[in-house]
Amino acid sequence: MNIYPEFHRFLQREDKESLLGQRGIVVWLCGLSGSGKSTIANAAERILHQQGRFTTILDGDNLRSGLNANLGFTDEDRLENIRRISEISKIFVSQGIITFVSAITPRGELRALARERLGNDLFEVYIKASFEACEQRDVKGLYAKAARGEVPNFTGKDHSFEPPSQSDLFLDTETSSVEECALSLIAAIERRITPASPSTGLQAH
Repeated sequence: MNIYPEFHRFLQREDKESLLGQRGIVVWLCGLSGSGKSTIANAAERILHQQGRFTTILDGDNLRSGLNANLGFTDEDRLENIRRISEISKIFVSQGIITFVSAITPRGELRALARERLGNDLFEVYIKASFEACEQRDVKGLYAKAARGEVPNFTGKDHSFEPPSQSDLFLDTETSSVEECALSLIAAIERRITPASPSTGLQAH
């Protein structure tokens, strides 16, 4: 293969983080459809934006309307979906960006793939809500369609969701509000995004 990576010639991650005054991190929110992943990511991002942080959100549904539009929901396609999201996240975090990922990521092997790609930059958050609670919310109408057999390979019905056993943070949206979850998330990642010492040349906001 005639591929010659040029990473060593680019500005380094430390240069970007120094400019932004923050450390990059990938906050990966997993959970059932309708559990509150995107809602919490949006709420947390708005808080960080108000604090002067530079952020972005990679939403699974949004990516499937563009970059991953050619992928379905078979095991193979789900694996490729997570691989692509991980690689995009890896680019963003290398630029010092606080990157939220909202993706169901239903199986342990998929989450392991993300962790393999992102290493210590990954902050995994399990957004817990039962299938019944998500079905009752059904904010996108997907559960009704799935019940009619109109959504093949639907997670929680046709494909199981394997709850993470060792997430960095656990948020239960059946017992806590969106605001409470967002604040808990911000508190949990604050130390990861704030430089440890001004002597490094990085200044916290």
